[in-house]
Amino acid sequence: MPTKLITAVTRRRIFDTITLSKVLWEGRLEEPDFLARIYDLDALPSTDSRYKSAVGDIRQHRINNPEDWPDDWVFADSRFGLQHGDDELVLRFLAEMLHPLVRPDEEEAGRLLNLFNEALARDGYELYPADWISGHAVYGWCRRDSFHGASPDLRLSERELLTDPVVLEEHLVRIRDNLSSDPAAAISSSKNLVESLFRIILDHSGVTYGQRDDIPQLYRYVADLLELKADSVPQSAKGSESAQQILRTLVTTIQSLAELRNELGIGHGQSKRSVALARHARLALNATVTVAEFVLDTWHARVVAGRLKPLD
Repeated sequence: MPTKLITAVTRRRIFDTITLSKVLWEGRLEEPDFLARIYDLDALPSTDSRYKSAVGDIRQHRINNPEDWPDDWVFADSRFGLQHGDDELVLRFLAEMLHPLVRPDEEEAGRLLNLFNEALARDGYELYPADWISGHAVYGWCRRDSFHGASPDLRLSERELLTDPVVLEEHLVRIRDNLSSDPAAAISSSKNLVESLFRIILDHSGVTYGQRDDIPQLYRYVADLLELKADSVPQSAKGSESAQQILRTLVTTIQSLAELRNELGIGHGQSKRSVALARHARLALNATVTVAEFVLDTWHARVVAGRLKPLD
């Protein structure tokens, strides 16, 4: 079903970014060849009476006489629907801009990906590696409703107990910047965010721990502090079995996050290149946000209820 959730403001922001940064939207291809990957140019009308279809007037005014039309002409041309057409046209255009055949420079593609996703996130979309060709990402798109996407928001500035959330914010920035371009680094940053959060909570509560304690050990301290152990749920409580199972799963998730970092992340001086893909990084990200949100909410609830008093 056609949708138009990408607003005119977002479209203009993206198109202006492309134009002002002087990025060639067609990449290494000629403009008609790039557009033919998305549109049937022979079926689109010509704006020049000398030609039967769009392919003729584009070649005439952009290949034979490239000064006839401005470099950003395609964004305002109604035949291509980028200003007022369905979301799919905009998303497919942007995804093709990142295709390795169009833009082989991975560093440039990564910069554009971050710029596009930052703008698209406001309207609930994200570009992501949907496939791979010879180790290079081929991008698709999806709605961000069912996952945390590339711009996770833990509302850290709204957490009253986090008097200085800058460390956690820095981890989030690293995850966002590396999710697609360097999945191994994003996985490591995900694990580091959870570890930092545990240390912050323990520090605020005056709990002593070893500087070399790993993330499972730190969680044991946090679980004791916040009463998150499965056996702390009364058997008489409604849904006690489900609650106990969830808390056990939380322990498993944290342990698995640490193992994922060890196997696919960066660190420990591995002798081989990480085989981590964006989907592995996304898995780590979603696990991280789930754990962090639950622990932060529980910490706040314990303090509000008077069952825990943080240090001044």
